[in-house]
Amino acid sequence: MTALTPARPVPDSDSAAVPPGPGPLSAGVRLRRGMGYLLTGLPIGVVALVVAVAGFAAGVGTLVVWLGLPILVLTLRACRGLAGVERRSTEWATGRPLPPHHYRTPSGSGLFRALAEPQSWRDLLHAVVAFPVRIAAFAVAVSWTVGGAGAALYVTWEWALPRDAGPDGLVGLVTGVDSRPAEIALHTTVGVVMLLTAPLVVHGLVLARAGLARGLLTNQTAALRARAAQLESSRRSAVHAEAQTLRRLERDIHDGPQQRLVRIGMDLETVSRRLDDDPDRARPIVTEALEQCREALDELRALSRGIAPPILADRGLGPALAATAARCPVEVSLDVALPDGRRLAAAVENTAYFVVAEALTNVAKHAGASLCTVAVSADAAQVFVQVRDDGRGGAHLGKGHGLAGLADRLATVEGTLDVTSPTGGPTVLTAGIPLGGVGS
Repeated sequence: MTALTPARPVPDSDSAAVPPGPGPLSAGVRLRRGMGYLLTGLPIGVVALVVAVAGFAAGVGTLVVWLGLPILVLTLRACRGLAGVERRSTEWATGRPLPPHHYRTPSGSGLFRALAEPQSWRDLLHAVVAFPVRIAAFAVAVSWTVGGAGAALYVTWEWALPRDAGPDGLVGLVTGVDSRPAEIALHTTVGVVMLLTAPLVVHGLVLARAGLARGLLTNQTAALRARAAQLESSRRSAVHAEAQTLRRLERDIHDGPQQRLVRIGMDLETVSRRLDDDPDRARPIVTEALEQCREALDELRALSRGIAPPILADRGLGPALAATAARCPVEVSLDVALPDGRRLAAAVENTAYFVVAEALTNVAKHAGASLCTVAVSADAAQVFVQVRDDGRGGAHLGKGHGLAGLADRLATVEGTLDVTSPTGGPTVLTAGIPLGGVGS
């Protein structure tokens, strides 16, 4: 039984937030964001400094009894989270994304592996070094804007100031003449100038903090190196997946249609010899050859569906999955929610179809399940495929198993695969496929 109903989105805990798009901000927006960035920077900086200094001191001080290791790991984790807050707030304030950063996974295991991550130590260093910068930026921003506003409104509150008998105020100290109008004019002018230059001052302070974040919280070279390694791994996975597919296709053709075609050729040779002397005995052989032709054609159609079914190219992913689910010997509940009236990129549709088809094949062969649920959904960045069955469980991504080939196929499009399959079930397979584009 196959049901085609709207799907709820499959959650993705590892998806990254989309960075703010490039482009200059208007003066008013830039000033508001800059002030928010500088004012909130001080309390966040206090928290970051306390966590970094106290955690590092406590961890180093207790290393001799091994208690310092988990303390240092927790401190680095906290600094990493605070660094993420600083990156997002910097991108929000400037309206531009920061260069990429990368947290590599060093060799080793346990606590020592966490301590060997270099970017985490740069995050801790930033928490310490950025504190005086945050204080200075907070003080200058507040004093410049509030002082400028107070000076510009000097005329409204100067009457409440106590006055001496002699010259008073800045004008009086400089000229020796007590002139109240000149004092008001001077303060008002200074206040107006400060308010007019406040956007430039705030923007400069934002750039100073953003420059420090760019210097310590990003590592573009390491990120590009990791990206190159990821692309190389994807290329190897693509080659491996393609080789596996070709070997399987060659084996299926050899064991199926090729054997039938050889049989048909032999039968036709027999028929050609008997047509003249015994046509009655040739007639059953012709009938059997026709049956072999039909079976060979059915097998070739089945093989073509496994590669790229015509219904996928003609009608899209939803109908193709419905047809695949209908052919599965296990009852399948299909739940598809994709953009109406739009087609996904061909590579995305082919990969999603392959994931579901391969998963259903594994369920039918190995799971011993009575019900399989397939959910497909999409957001702005990815297509999510989740296949769940109530079988015996025990599936894993080990080399030589079908799911390993599925992981290789997903790696070719930089997709992700997660398998949860405890003994006794249920088995939940979740795949994320990045959107490479949307076709019409």
